[in-house]
Amino acid sequence: MTGTTSQPPRPAPASGQAAAGEGRRPQGWREKLGLYLVCDLGLAGDRDAVKLVEEALAAGVRAVQLRAKAAPDRATYELALALRRLTARYDALLIINDRLDLALAAGADGVHLGQDDLPAEAARRLWPSGLLGVSVRTPGEARAAERAGADYLGTGALRSTSTKPDSRVIGLDGLRAVVEATRLPVVAIGGIRPDDVPAVRQAGAVGVAVASAVLQAPDVKGAAEAFLRALASS
Repeated sequence: MTGTTSQPPRPAPASGQAAAGEGRRPQGWREKLGLYLVCDLGLAGDRDAVKLVEEALAAGVRAVQLRAKAAPDRATYELALALRRLTARYDALLIINDRLDLALAAGADGVHLGQDDLPAEAARRLWPSGLLGVSVRTPGEARAAERAGADYLGTGALRSTSTKPDSRVIGLDGLRAVVEATRLPVVAIGGIRPDDVPAVRQAGAVGVAVASAVLQAPDVKGAAEAFLRALASS
């Protein structure tokens, strides 16, 4: 990847422990993080979330996170099952935001946690074989997540967004600082547009997470394809 910082060798795991991100994930999971779709039900509005995700998958998205903050548990579970069937058809990852219980119940590939959610070390203990993502903003949070057993990091915000308008903006400099602090793959998030992709990749991120830029686009497939073209050329 152009502009990435060379990483030191990963230290050997302690006896009886797997090294972070090794030996327990779906094959090729890192490569699937390039374009990471956050399916936020609040952004989908009255549109069918499953159809929106299918359009993105048809474009080439291979990682989907379900974020359903306000939906009832039963409805979220049923939606997660539908997305699990759909992502399986496309050999894509399904990650559930915040809810380890729903991720396990739906047979998802993993869970993504924020700084105020279930601690990453507890999630890793409860689900040794699950893909574990953690949102971080600083090098210190990145190092803590890596020690806790995270597999990848979601880092931002690159800029303020309608999804999380109160998120602290760290910009490219903050993203680069996180990348340099960890051996884990980093996915940038927060108001990212296709023309941001080259700079984000040069800062060391393996991919970009998008929500409204794809979900609220008049042409979901076309919006996803624009990001994928930018990733392919960066």
